[in-house]
Amino acid sequence: MIRRSPVCARGLRPLQCVPELGPNSVAGSNYYSNDFKAILKKNLSITSRTPRLVTPWELDQAVRQLLDTSKRPVLEEPGEELYPLCQGRFSVDVNSSHLLITVWDDSRNLSRRAVAIEEQRPGRLKLTIEKFGGKKGYITLYDAARPTNLALPLHGRRLVFREHFRLMLRREMTGWKLETLTSEIDLQHTLSPKFPRALLRMGTTAWAAIASPPDCHTLDEILTYGLIWLDYLRRREPKLTVQGLLLFLPADQAKVTALRLQWLDPQKAQYKLFIYNLEFGAQLADLADWGNLSSRLDVCRRPLEETQTAITSLVESILAEPEVEGIQTGSGTLSLRVRGLEFAVFAGGQLDFGLNSKLKADNHHLGEIKQTVETLRSFRSAQAIDKQSPLYIQRPELWLESQVRQHIRQIEPWLHSAPIYGQVPAFTANDRAIIDLLATSRDGRLTVIELKASEDPHLPLQALDYWIRVNWHALRGEFSPLGYFPGIGLRKESPRLMLIAPALEFHPSTETILRFFSSQVQVERLGVALEWRHRVQILFRLSGADHATSLAEST
Repeated sequence: MIRRSPVCARGLRPLQCVPELGPNSVAGSNYYSNDFKAILKKNLSITSRTPRLVTPWELDQAVRQLLDTSKRPVLEEPGEELYPLCQGRFSVDVNSSHLLITVWDDSRNLSRRAVAIEEQRPGRLKLTIEKFGGKKGYITLYDAARPTNLALPLHGRRLVFREHFRLMLRREMTGWKLETLTSEIDLQHTLSPKFPRALLRMGTTAWAAIASPPDCHTLDEILTYGLIWLDYLRRREPKLTVQGLLLFLPADQAKVTALRLQWLDPQKAQYKLFIYNLEFGAQLADLADWGNLSSRLDVCRRPLEETQTAITSLVESILAEPEVEGIQTGSGTLSLRVRGLEFAVFAGGQLDFGLNSKLKADNHHLGEIKQTVETLRSFRSAQAIDKQSPLYIQRPELWLESQVRQHIRQIEPWLHSAPIYGQVPAFTANDRAIIDLLATSRDGRLTVIELKASEDPHLPLQALDYWIRVNWHALRGEFSPLGYFPGIGLRKESPRLMLIAPALEFHPSTETILRFFSSQVQVERLGVALEWRHRVQILFRLSGADHATSLAEST
């Protein structure tokens, strides 16, 4: 028997035409027969990329199928926090022209008129809605418990923050028209969905804008994507004068970006940094207040010279082994490596060894340590048979560092081959994906060397971070008094910056980013051949943002 269902107030309405419900049926419960579910699944579980016009009753069926098969159904509308679809917290009502979906919680409510199915797949239903004035929009109902939907809450949070960004732009840029606002990914132009971006226009003048959400864990990336966005807009909108970049960041993310902005060329673009709080709005920041550098330079310590014990003799025996490198840091640690891969550490008169976990060593461990060295020499070699071995493929940047250290005079004849320091000055609580080296030239000028073995759009600005710190200490003449570069007269001037990577692994955006650098930052790019593990061959040597037009320089 088929009947038309009554209207339920503030709760689920059963289907308009469904099999007769039993006496114990409850609106919103699992009341469909297996046969009826199979029919629904066959007819409704499809994927559609264009709006599918259906009757309000078919919309009702699609919604109910989604709810009936979901463990944790939620509703998402761009710009809104998720609404859990809990019993007694939503209603679905059919009218002659649309389906009315209403959802509420303790502090808010939402009512939307659904008119078509935009996309449908198992566990997800995207509906076209009509807003006031006939404008179209979308809502998505999905099962948050499905593995295929795990990324959707993140997408929803990004859409929510995008709308916060829209409000901040309206408040801070009065009189400017918001031409573009998006948080969609654009792989072709290296634009991340993590940071919403915008274009604002007034006549023929425009600003690029970008914002970092308050829960962002990659706070040092926003300026990279902001500069790429600025460059993209200038090429996309040739009739507009895009004069610069607006950056919106929470207070705890602003310092790194503020420091970087001070070393960009103001003739290439203008920059405005806004510090925001989602509750109280945004405020234009003074870069001088946010750009004060905090850097630490420790006294240079030489552990083998400071300690003479039986363990010191053990360390010297290990260093005498072929292919073993002793890399000294400014903090008093001696790292023992084979082609960049550390197998022992000497610090404070104690030697610890091991590839995964370290054990305290004494003289009777010498044979075991030598065996470890032999294993590394065999597996971590350009001639290794197994090039999928973890010992071969892990930490490629450290292997590249080893090659650069060994062949530094072939790479750059005017550099001293020793000493070369790693990560001096130190970064506090910062796990960097690039290798920082500090060398000096024959004329006493410091050179910052940044190494990356794989493609990374953030290399230029991460290199700038280290250069800023070295520059700060160099201009104050602090390296020599603290024991660095003994016997070499250091000049009090800004250091050079050298970026070294495999020639095909410089990210396409590298030149774009470097074009915005101040002329005070003297940058050189060196591209090495793909076979850098076998031998170092320089394929190109470029100044700043110059384009690679000639190759093949052999060392």
